[in-house]
Amino acid sequence: MTEKKEKTDKPDKADKEKPAKKTKEQELQDQVKDLTETLQRLQAEFENYRKRVDKDKTEFCSYAKADFISRILPLLDAFEIALKNKDKKEDFIKGMELIFSEMISLLSKEGVKPIDAAGKKFDPHFHEVLLTEKSDKEPGTILEELQKGYFMKDKVLRYSKVKVAKENGIKDQPKNTSK
Repeated sequence: MTEKKEKTDKPDKADKEKPAKKTKEQELQDQVKDLTETLQRLQAEFENYRKRVDKDKTEFCSYAKADFISRILPLLDAFEIALKNKDKKEDFIKGMELIFSEMISLLSKEGVKPIDAAGKKFDPHFHEVLLTEKSDKEPGTILEELQKGYFMKDKVLRYSKVKVAKENGIKDQPKNTSK
């Protein structure tokens, strides 16, 4: 009877390997389970972050629009006053000039600047050709700005619409020296 007890108390080699394999397998399964849970948690956190950033961006745009609109309301008031004085031509013209200068000032404060065009060389990064005309000036020179263009910092908001010089077509005739 003591021999039976000894056999049951002492596991043989096969018994030792099975629990070791199970333990290693369980450890790997537990590790996979932990990593899967961590990944799911990170995905959920990222999705929440993305939604929060989208909401913040939308709110920021709304506040930026409201801020800009509040700065142009005085221009609207000035237009209203000018229109009340439309019968008085001189006052009306002064009012329009005042509104124009206020608008230029407001845009300048926002970093908006006009694109310099007249007399310059055509640059497709800033100008859009609407017309070409034969001219004595160098081909590609801007003859006239049809609509002013603007940029803000390094971004073009609207391209200048221009008329550009093209070759005159008159070439020097060779002199006939054989008489």
